[in-house]
Amino acid sequence: MMLRRGFILFIPRLVVLLVVACCSVSIVYMLACTPKGDNQQLALPRVHSPTAKEGYEAILQEREEQHRNYIISLKKQIAQLKAELQGRSEQLKNVQDPDSLDIWFDHSNPEKAQANLVAFLRSQIDKAEVHSGVKLSTEYAAVPFDSFTLQKVYQLETGLTRHPEEKPVRKDKRDELIEVIELAVGSLNNPEGDGNAKHRIYAASDFIEGIYRTEKDKGTLYELTFKGDTKHQFKKIVLFRPFGPVMKVKNENVNTADTLVNVIVPLAKRASKFRQFMQNFREMGIQQDGRIHLTVVYFGKEQMNEVKSILENTSKSANFKNFTFIQLNEEFSRGKGLDIGARFWKGNNVVLFFCDVDIYFTAEFLNSCRLNTQPGKKVFYPVLFSQYNPSIIYGHHDSIPPLEQQLIIKKETGFWRDFGFGMTCQYRSDFINIGGFDLDIKGWGGEDVHLYRKYLHSNLIVIRTPVRGLFHLWHEKQCLDELTPEQYKMCMQSKAMNEASHGQLGMLVFKQEIETHLHRQKLSSKKT
Repeated sequence: MMLRRGFILFIPRLVVLLVVACCSVSIVYMLACTPKGDNQQLALPRVHSPTAKEGYEAILQEREEQHRNYIISLKKQIAQLKAELQGRSEQLKNVQDPDSLDIWFDHSNPEKAQANLVAFLRSQIDKAEVHSGVKLSTEYAAVPFDSFTLQKVYQLETGLTRHPEEKPVRKDKRDELIEVIELAVGSLNNPEGDGNAKHRIYAASDFIEGIYRTEKDKGTLYELTFKGDTKHQFKKIVLFRPFGPVMKVKNENVNTADTLVNVIVPLAKRASKFRQFMQNFREMGIQQDGRIHLTVVYFGKEQMNEVKSILENTSKSANFKNFTFIQLNEEFSRGKGLDIGARFWKGNNVVLFFCDVDIYFTAEFLNSCRLNTQPGKKVFYPVLFSQYNPSIIYGHHDSIPPLEQQLIIKKETGFWRDFGFGMTCQYRSDFINIGGFDLDIKGWGGEDVHLYRKYLHSNLIVIRTPVRGLFHLWHEKQCLDELTPEQYKMCMQSKAMNEASHGQLGMLVFKQEIETHLHRQKLSSKKT
């Protein structure tokens, strides 16, 4: 009973202590969370003061009001920022959306439209790295300049020619630089604000050198240097070609459900390679794609029965009947084989895929064939990825992984075969209309470039792009003595490029020197 009575008497005191503690914690929390002015200080009443309770209540009320006002202020700022962001997003959408470009470039008000366009183009200069530098994360993010003179361009991206310096081959690049030099000369001969003051007349021959680079989303910057009045004086002109807003050209549905691809393969001997090719064809062409036909044009009779057996076994096991086998009793000619295979087709207009037996393709590539060809409009010339010699890449023969694991697009495993034009997709009607292959070309090489040039000289669009689903499998290349000097040279260049990367070939060349160095290091460490 005594314990119970004592406990009952203690409860009110405990409640008072808890209330005081909660008030103290609340005050500390408000002090910590509420923003204070630079010189603002909190005057707390003394704990034992007669007005302590009223003082705490007043402080709490004041702080609560300040905190509420602060939250209201933050909400207003957030709302303003959201509204501004929404406005900027709408502006960007209007610029990029062709349906709303009329809002920016109002055709009913030409002056306003021109002013809007000029304002947009000038904004491109402000966004580009023209007047000041831009902080970059790494050296890989830097956009380098190319340099040029009246005669030559000195370039880091050498393209198909592989020339680090060249007279521009492409007409667009040639015309671009000529136009820039002419504009710079015109600017020098018509300086702003000079009135009728006399000044020297500049010509293109006064141009010394220039540099230029392109930021893909903004424009191209040109800096040109001309001779000045004396030996140590120069004139510098900076020009900028801004890029306009992105405009929608077309929005269409493409149905490829009924688009058949006829894969045409010319072949002589090489039965083991054909067996490997048919494994790929069965998985990707028959099982995954299903809208495919195979035409094999075989030269000679050696290994022919073995090749036919492989084809017939695939037909039975996969229930595949869409194939044609054509046999020719003559010397192998790739161009003639493809030409005969293309003309042999008697059905409706079909997409032709000119292919070799040492090619690996995916089902996604077959769709790329369909999507990038259009009769009378477009032909597709993909750049395939060419595999290096696996024995050099992976070292010992036992360490070479399965084929599917080798097909990785990296600089150590292969290269873009941008000098090859043999693998191509085009409608049969376009192939017939262009005149087909040059049948006078015998043996290896030349026929594919000849056909490619025919299309370049026509009004058809040639789609040339690297593709991730088309691989040239490494095989030892034989350059026959019967080839012409030009064909033999092309064959040997191709053979050298096929083996390994520059660095890997270097390791082979300096193998003895490397082993000697490692041996010396080993002896040195033993002595230590």
